[in-house]
Amino acid sequence: MKKKQKRMLVRIIIAGVMFAALMIVGHITKIPLWLSCVLYGICYLVIGYDILRKAALGVKNGRMFDENFLMAVATVGAAALAIYEKSGDFSEAVAVMLFYQIGEFFQGLAVGKSRKNISALMDIRPDYANIMQDGKLVQVDPDEVETGSIIIVQPGEKIPIDGIVTKGSSVLNTSALTGESVPREVTEGEAVISGCINMSAVLEVQTTKEFGDSTVSKILELVEESAARKSHSENFITKFAKVYTPAVCLSALALAVLPPLVRIMLGSSAMWSSWVYRALTFLVISCPCALVISIPLSFFSGIGGASREGILIKGSVYLETLAKTKTIVFDKTGTLTKGVFEVDAIHHSELEEHRLLEYAAYAECSSSHPISRSLQKAYGEEIDRSRVTDIEEISGHGVTAVFDGERVAVGNGKLMKRLGVEYKDCHSVGTVIHVAVEGRYCGHIVIADMPKEHSREAIDKLKASGMEHIVMLTGDLEAAAKKAADELGLDEYVSELLPDAKVSEVERLLERNKNGSLAFVGDGINDAPVLTRADLGIAMGAMGSDAAIEAADIVLMDDDPIKIPKAIGIARKCLRIVYQNIVFALGIKLACLLLGALGIANMWLAIFADVGVMVLAVLNAMRCLRAAKVK
Repeated sequence: MKKKQKRMLVRIIIAGVMFAALMIVGHITKIPLWLSCVLYGICYLVIGYDILRKAALGVKNGRMFDENFLMAVATVGAAALAIYEKSGDFSEAVAVMLFYQIGEFFQGLAVGKSRKNISALMDIRPDYANIMQDGKLVQVDPDEVETGSIIIVQPGEKIPIDGIVTKGSSVLNTSALTGESVPREVTEGEAVISGCINMSAVLEVQTTKEFGDSTVSKILELVEESAARKSHSENFITKFAKVYTPAVCLSALALAVLPPLVRIMLGSSAMWSSWVYRALTFLVISCPCALVISIPLSFFSGIGGASREGILIKGSVYLETLAKTKTIVFDKTGTLTKGVFEVDAIHHSELEEHRLLEYAAYAECSSSHPISRSLQKAYGEEIDRSRVTDIEEISGHGVTAVFDGERVAVGNGKLMKRLGVEYKDCHSVGTVIHVAVEGRYCGHIVIADMPKEHSREAIDKLKASGMEHIVMLTGDLEAAAKKAADELGLDEYVSELLPDAKVSEVERLLERNKNGSLAFVGDGINDAPVLTRADLGIAMGAMGSDAAIEAADIVLMDDDPIKIPKAIGIARKCLRIVYQNIVFALGIKLACLLLGALGIANMWLAIFADVGVMVLAVLNAMRCLRAAKVK
């Protein structure tokens, strides 16, 4: 608890004890008016001096119509009425201020907890980077490290700058960035991003970016800027408060003055004290604290809860747009699929499948082509280069080599025709690699871009959540696009698109999409124009291009499409809470204002209407932090 909150708690306790003692003594014996005024006045100043000071400063600076002004006028007015009526009952004035401060105290705790959770979550900024100078390890500011420098990351330290591991292997904790609790293993040659925590061994990393352009800096920049992008609901509350507060002040003044004047004109007694009391009660009830505090807090908590799940939302306006999304358009490669070649199938093999993969992997062992790497990965064993000789690559056809004394040919149909080998056509979608040994055809391997592990599950969850239309746009050929769309259960797909054609397709879908918003999900640099054109752009952050991340409104830190239905669930939950608070706060306020104007509500009900509604609305807003509960 901060010092300011501790001081407030002490003031509440002192004032509460004094107030309770005065109430008890007042019931036992009659306290003289002057003594009651002094004792209750001391109690009032202990608990409310800061409100009076803020109200005075507001009047001085021309910003008088706020909750401090309303509380000061209402409570001082209630005390003045007690003196005017010579009742000596200052309990309502002190009670209103005391319970208002109690409400402010708990609201401060709630907001502080929200900020603390988000700050702890986003505490990923590294304080230093280790570099070698004269054989010694020296800590320097990450901003001073140039691109291409070698930095040392020891166990327990954060990786300060994006780079490539040049020496060592370790396990990284990426939970602060991706929300993924499973550690990630890295070895030499693999890329690492800043903000991850090195858990097990020393790593040497060659930086690929300056600190200002690294992942951790971009994340912190996104979070810091998110507050500046207000949602429509927040803008409504801001405008509402500016009109509402002066309106209720004028209404309270009219309530205090007009009815007595009308009674005088009708020949009755004015009853000034009764109507002034109603006006003061009206002012206490009217404080818009619940709306002004809880709505921004709801969005702030929602953004923080999403960040915990590895979903970075650049502002509350985008959270609100996401909640209203009815159409989602996906890029294919790198978004719904892995964007890398993998062995999909083996057909017509006259050998055991692993043996066929062994022939292909050894024949392709000297190539760095993605197809060659996918064959070696599928084979899964270490390559012994001494077993293969006479490797010859034939451009546009494939490769031939001698493996364990046998002549092996691995390539496309053109290579088989060139060598006079009869081969079998394949009707599967993907790249087909034929294998022949000593002029004898042995079968073929189909290599394709495979769907991501959770892509189908993500699509199913989006449909279950009520998403009306799910579309895939891709530059791939028709057959590959159709295969992916059928496997994933998409509503529609459009293939063989150039980047500018993707923009045109999104504009067509925007014209057709009359109910709700349209979101586009992509990862490539060619997706940046489409991400900008859609109502909402969602980028894959771990492997996505910088241009796509910069253009997007939401960034998924681990490239997993399953995070999209999770993000929509969080956004919808947040918006439901916002609407609940608006309806609840306004409904209670209006009902109590009417009762106050009619003289039915007293100051005690006014306390509930102001402080009680505010506390309940703030506690409701805090539910947005519990993003993990969204299914």
